[in-house]
Amino acid sequence: MLGYYKKLAFLLIFNIISVSAWAWGFFGHQRINRMAVFTLPPEMFTFYKHHIRYITENAVNPDKRRYAVVGEAERHYIDIDVYGDSAIFKMPRRWEEAVAKYTEDTLRAYGIVPWHLSLMKFQLVNAFKERNAIKILRISADMGHYIGDANVPLHTTENYNGQKTGQYGIHGFWESRLPELFADDYNYFFEKAQYIKNVTERAWRAVTNAHLALDSVLRFEKELTKQFSEDKKFSFETRGNITVKVYSKEFSAAYHQSLAGQVERQMRTSIQMVGDFWYTAWIDAGQPNLDSLLSTDKEEIKRLEEEDNNLEPNPNIKTRSHDTGLIPDIKPTYYFGKNIFRRKEEGGF
Repeated sequence: MLGYYKKLAFLLIFNIISVSAWAWGFFGHQRINRMAVFTLPPEMFTFYKHHIRYITENAVNPDKRRYAVVGEAERHYIDIDVYGDSAIFKMPRRWEEAVAKYTEDTLRAYGIVPWHLSLMKFQLVNAFKERNAIKILRISADMGHYIGDANVPLHTTENYNGQKTGQYGIHGFWESRLPELFADDYNYFFEKAQYIKNVTERAWRAVTNAHLALDSVLRFEKELTKQFSEDKKFSFETRGNITVKVYSKEFSAAYHQSLAGQVERQMRTSIQMVGDFWYTAWIDAGQPNLDSLLSTDKEEIKRLEEEDNNLEPNPNIKTRSHDTGLIPDIKPTYYFGKNIFRRKEEGGF
C-alpha cells in the first residue's frame, strides 16, 4: 500500500508541476517542436505536418524519462564551467578526444548534451534510411527537446539554479515563467531549414552561445532583486488544486525587459536549429520519400505514446533541484494526509 501512495504522489507531482518545470517548460518545448515543422521543405513538410500533434505533444518525453531511465538526465545539459576557465572554447569537440582527456564517467557526471545531439542525428539518419515512421517520429520529437535544452544558458553551468549565487529558482524563472508570460508576443520569423555541414560543431556553437549569455541571466536578476521588496518580487498563483509561489508579473516583466529579447532569441534559435537538424538527417539519408509513410498505423503511434506515459518512477534516480520549478519556501500542500511539498529542511522532496 505504501508503494502505491508513493507512486501516486509521484504522479501528482509530475502532472501538477510539469506545466511550469524543466527546460523551457512543457509549453516552450512543445512550441519549439511545433514551429520547427514549418521550417521544412515540401518533401518533408507533408509528413511532419500530418504528425504535428505527435511531434508537439511528445516534445516533453525526455523530461518524463528523467525520473525513470538511468542515464537520461545527463543528456539535457553540460556543466562546462567545472572544466576550468574558458573551458567552453577549450573542451574537445569530438567525444573520443574528450573521453581521453577527462574519462567517460566525468563527462557523464557533468552532462553530455552536445555529444548526444550528434548521436541523435546519426539515429535519425538511420530511421530515415529504414523508412521507419515510428522511429522517425520518436527521434525527431526527442531531438527537438535536447536542442531546446542546449540553447538554455542555465543548462551550461554547475550553478544551474542559482544555488551558488543566492538566486535559487532562477532556472524555472528564465525558461518557464518568462515564456509562459511573454512568448505569445514573440516574433517567430525564421528561415527555411538549412543543411548543416558539421552537426557536432553546430551543437557546440549552440552551447557556446548559451553559455556566453549566462552572465546576463544571473547579473540582471541580482540587480533587479535589489530594487524589489520580497512581496513585490513574488506572488502566489493557483496551479491545478495547489497554490504555488511564483515570481510576480511585475518582477518578471522588468527582468524580461532587462534581458532585451534574450529568451525570445534563444527560442527562435532553437526552432531554427531543430528544423535544420531534421532536414540535415533527411538529406544525409538520401532524401527518402516520406509521403509513402503517411499511412502509419495509428495504433502503433498510440502504443509509442503509451510507452512514455506509463513509465515507472525509479527511486534510485536523483534529479536536480530545479526540476520542480517551485520557489524554495512554497507553502505546504497535503494529499492523502501526506505533506508532499515541504521545505528541504523539513524533510520534503
